[in-house]
Amino acid sequence: MHAKDILIDAYDRIQEEVHAAVEGLDPDELNARPADDANSIAWLVWHLTRVQDDHVADAAGLEQVWLSEGWEKRFGLDHPSRDTGYGHTPGEVAKTLVESADLLTGYYDAVHEQTLGFLRGLAAKDFERIVDESWDPPVTLGVRLVSVLSDDLQHVGQAAYVRGLLQSAAS
Repeated sequence: MHAKDILIDAYDRIQEEVHAAVEGLDPDELNARPADDANSIAWLVWHLTRVQDDHVADAAGLEQVWLSEGWEKRFGLDHPSRDTGYGHTPGEVAKTLVESADLLTGYYDAVHEQTLGFLRGLAAKDFERIVDESWDPPVTLGVRLVSVLSDDLQHVGQAAYVRGLLQSAAS
């Protein structure tokens, strides 16, 4: 199995978990925060998708689908165009209100397709290419793709946890 096939499988699993975390939830549930300084399911899924979109597009030399496919306008958030949510304060999280699970999964699916399209075209030697020289040591494509994968898994796991909290509080 080639490294790109392993990564494709891993990113497919994130897509499944994103859908499981949000499907069937109404806007109140998506935007609910278990505490004033906690993240909502909507923010967690928006953020993980923005990070994947930003980082993979940068590494691939592509435009973010957030901008190229009009997702920024569809979400209508009061954030700068290229904001990924990194370092958001609780107030900024509270402003990240999403109107539907379909909006979140639609955006994630579009990012996922761009990610898979990029991954499918990679050769083994591509994973060694330096994509970010601002770190010591510089970041290779392989490291960047695993880093995004790790971040996505952490955030989708948090979204699933918040969903569980909401469901147990409702029963």
